[in-house]
Amino acid sequence: MLKSFSSFLSEDMGLDLGTANTLVYVKGKGIILNEPSVVSIATDSKNNKSVLAVGSEAKSMLGRTPGKIEAIRPMKDGVIADFDIAEAMIKHFIKKVHKKSFFANPNIVICVPSGATNVERRAIKESAETAGAKKVYLIEEPVAAAIGAGLPISEPSGSMVVDIGGGTTEIAVLSLGGVVHSSSIKVGGDTMDDAIVNFMRSVHKLAIGESTAERIKKEIGCAGIPDNGDGKTLTVKGRDLINGLPREVVISERQVAEALSDSLSQIITALKRALEVIPPELAADIVDKGIMLTGGGALLQRLDEAIRVTTGLPVSIADDPLTCVARGTGMALEENQNHQDVFLSD
Repeated sequence: MLKSFSSFLSEDMGLDLGTANTLVYVKGKGIILNEPSVVSIATDSKNNKSVLAVGSEAKSMLGRTPGKIEAIRPMKDGVIADFDIAEAMIKHFIKKVHKKSFFANPNIVICVPSGATNVERRAIKESAETAGAKKVYLIEEPVAAAIGAGLPISEPSGSMVVDIGGGTTEIAVLSLGGVVHSSSIKVGGDTMDDAIVNFMRSVHKLAIGESTAERIKKEIGCAGIPDNGDGKTLTVKGRDLINGLPREVVISERQVAEALSDSLSQIITALKRALEVIPPELAADIVDKGIMLTGGGALLQRLDEAIRVTTGLPVSIADDPLTCVARGTGMALEENQNHQDVFLSD
């Protein structure tokens, strides 16, 4: 399906264009790039805009930029929210991969949320084409996650994957190389970060930024109330909402679990709905094989245990869940003859 072309000029790429991070898989090399999906834009006195930084450098500017510099996330809920900025970001990553080649014109496979509309899919495709792609192929995110996690999706039995990304949670049941059922909800790592920000404002009267919220989630985030009282603690610095001065507070694992409870409840509810609508034969397969968790959200402490208790099913976390989608996208790129059915038609 993917036609060969002059490899000395361009290298085919798999792109996990995520809300939080963009990962790039290069054919024959694996994942060579993993950077935040952030672009910083500078505006001059004539209101002309120019790209100042992309990726890690741009993310370090979030919440710290002066008036004429803005750090922007061009992706929202797994799809493009700002077409021009997304195009600039994709162009930057293509150039970064093809540093030695002036005429970079690669074929690119990009994953999209299963709930993305035709308009949203077209926007992603057009952004990549305008950024310099020779040909763009789309693959659904949970399918790429399942391939990357090593699930036997081509077999005549059901495999279930739950991919918890930055902007969305993708749930899919696959069999015989196709998607039997898929659903997507706009709840993910960013939703959890927002919940922590809101909790800090309402309970501690402390304003914190998204980077701080993300650090809290990663260090003491938990999908259930700790058994040993309040669990681990963390000192958090921010701005006092009452007097406007800098202040620090100590928060506990128990408090963060409370802050995240609504987001996790939505994910588990969507998962249970998916289990209720699939054919009985596939449900029986999942009883045996269990549920595979992928994406950054899979790393949240005790999430697998919470899902296991709620559903009564075995739950596994994929090896290196953060890169499953990118690896699956790359494997579809490398082995396109074996995975032709997974690409979305125009």
